[in-house]
Amino acid sequence: MTQDNGEMDSLVRKRIRALRVAQGWSLEELAARAKVSQSTLSRIENGQRRLALDQLVTLARALDTSLDQLVETATDDVITSPAIDTAHGLMRWPIKAEPGMSVVRQRMTNPPPDNPSRMRAHPGREWLVVLSGTAVLLLGNRRLRVETNQAAEFPTMLPHAIGAEGGPCEILGIFDRDARRGHQRQDKGESGRPGS
Repeated sequence: MTQDNGEMDSLVRKRIRALRVAQGWSLEELAARAKVSQSTLSRIENGQRRLALDQLVTLARALDTSLDQLVETATDDVITSPAIDTAHGLMRWPIKAEPGMSVVRQRMTNPPPDNPSRMRAHPGREWLVVLSGTAVLLLGNRRLRVETNQAAEFPTMLPHAIGAEGGPCEILGIFDRDARRGHQRQDKGESGRPGS
């Protein structure tokens, strides 16, 4: 990479410095970790030294990131619109950096099921936060109240279901690839809703 590369060059230098500062490291500390001289690192950060690929690989490792992330360019598709599932009352956004993961926003009005046989288990993990109202999470033999602004995270191999308590509630959930697949199979096979 040469300095003729203008914006990219400047962006990579800013990232190196920002990652170093975020770790709370001095120039001396990062230079020692990357096995380069402190003056070389200073000149890299300040644009006074050409960026060499071998140094970028070494710096990326020392900063606990990948070369891809260090040189990644901004994309035009920063903003994503949700896919709306009106049948289940939810919106779903994919997480581009983690294919297979998605964020789901759902309004719930029904309580969780009374019958334990309606609880589901499948591979994966789920994380959810209650945006408004109170949700009830049935998790194995436990019945947990999740209030507004509280979050829950659990492995989905535990039988689980979720519903509203005392009126509607709205949740925002993050499903990993396996959890999302488990809920998609449920949705195709029955009228259960995601998160239940």
